[in-house]
Amino acid sequence: MRGSNFFQRFSKVYRDYDSHFKLVLLCTTVSGGGLLAYGEAVATSEAAVTEKKKKVLVLGTGWAGTSFLRNLNNPSYEVHVVSPRNYFTFTPLLPSVTCGTVEARSIVEPVRNIFRKKHVDSRFSEAECIKIDAVNRKVYCRSNINNNLNAKEEFVVDYDYLIIAVGANVNTFNTPGVTENCHFLKEVEDAQKIRRTVIDCFERASLPSVSEEERKRILHFAIVGGGPTGVEFAAALHDFVREDLVKLYPGVKDFVKITLLEAGGHILSMFDKRITAFAEDKFQREGIDVKTGSMVVKVSDREISTKEMKNGGEITTIPYGMAVWSTGIGTRPFIKDFMTQIGQINRRAIATDEWLRVEGTNNVYALGDCGTINQRKVMEDIAAIFKKADADNSGTLTVKECQEVINDICERYPQVELYLKSKQMHSIADLLKESKVDDKKESIELNIEELKTALANVDSQMKFLPATAQVASQQGTYLAKCFNRMEECEKNPEGPIRFREEGRHRFKPFRYKHLGQFAPLGGEETAAQLPGDWVSIGHSSQWLWYSVYASKQVSWRTRALVVSDWMKRFIFGRDSSQI
Repeated sequence: MRGSNFFQRFSKVYRDYDSHFKLVLLCTTVSGGGLLAYGEAVATSEAAVTEKKKKVLVLGTGWAGTSFLRNLNNPSYEVHVVSPRNYFTFTPLLPSVTCGTVEARSIVEPVRNIFRKKHVDSRFSEAECIKIDAVNRKVYCRSNINNNLNAKEEFVVDYDYLIIAVGANVNTFNTPGVTENCHFLKEVEDAQKIRRTVIDCFERASLPSVSEEERKRILHFAIVGGGPTGVEFAAALHDFVREDLVKLYPGVKDFVKITLLEAGGHILSMFDKRITAFAEDKFQREGIDVKTGSMVVKVSDREISTKEMKNGGEITTIPYGMAVWSTGIGTRPFIKDFMTQIGQINRRAIATDEWLRVEGTNNVYALGDCGTINQRKVMEDIAAIFKKADADNSGTLTVKECQEVINDICERYPQVELYLKSKQMHSIADLLKESKVDDKKESIELNIEELKTALANVDSQMKFLPATAQVASQQGTYLAKCFNRMEECEKNPEGPIRFREEGRHRFKPFRYKHLGQFAPLGGEETAAQLPGDWVSIGHSSQWLWYSVYASKQVSWRTRALVVSDWMKRFIFGRDSSQI
């Protein structure tokens, strides 16, 4: 009896255990399936997020491209950078590299260092672009690295947004012999080559077998172009020769000559006239021969032929030992093909709108020297301006409505602001007085024809932006800020003239802010032209130049290297080796 009861209780416990075990097994199975399903859902979600990332392709690692990369912070993009060089170069210091004042490695920063710490999915390919297919959103590239078979690999990159920031080539104006016989000053390699050539000229002139006439030719350095680059290089070369090389080559110091050739009437024509006059006088005192009105028409391996405008176009020849060409910029071949593809023929650079978007496309942008903003004319949009300003549909504009017109269109039409500043005007009343519209009535109410009269001369103030590092850097920063808020841009990137009652543009058009420019003239003297028509020339400006250029370096590494190079030059002089 007891055994029977024990057996019954054991059977019940077993049945309970068996059902509990099955329940646990079922829950575990279901939970495991849930975990698997959850894991698959997470993976699917992550894949969806990855797929949603827009592909941004950046061509070039110059001022514009690097500035864009440094300021892009939106992690919703997949950025692919393609450039034939894997570093950024601080180009304003290239003349200093030519004479050993600064080492080449001190002014370059690897591109991967720039976006290594950013929370943006980025990759880099060392290659050159050979073709852009805007219709299919593809870019064809060729590797810049030779493999064992000495054949460069080609590949294709897709994009959602394309940013063209490849800069420009040197413009030789099809002058015979320039490409074969002249040095350029656009890349680090150019500066290093010039430095080796300068030292080589002194070494060759010091050989005992060289005649006196040949020494004069070898040590004649000709610089074509009186812009900032040519002037700065001439000044740096003169300091290098006077302060360092004459001590090492005393036997040939009397044969050295530096000639600066400029086709225009003055050097540094883009600067204030006070700076131009000071530079020309300083160069004359120091023995740098400045030839203005001299247009180079041919360059051979030993002579430069120039057309002298002051002598009725007479052709003269100048023997030289080294020639540096630093005038004008030209269009890269694949950019020409792309411009033909989008219908922009016979242009120097790609035309963009005020938002830096290439005209004729929706997702391609051009920055820096390879692009130019095609500013709209006020008179083309005068009907839209008048309609937006005439809130009460009266057919006339009051003073208040006119003032709102001026304030708002200044954002999209910079020539309006330039015109008002040039005429020292502060209000619409000043503009109306200047156009004598207000003489007709006691109370100012304009119809559309009278508004046209008031704004008739505004478009004459339209100016193209200079091809400088400052412009390219500001454009890269501006576009990166736009991309950081691209969700808003896609909803309403821009439109016709918008006024206060409808809300302003979500993205204001790009506006270049000129922060000043420098012209180092040698002898620790620099000319500075800063905003507000403030001009400073002398040693104090040189120290300002040092501080500005040190602060504008893209990393603390290059900043420290550049400053240390300057200090070494002060203590030990410039390095005259050919390395």
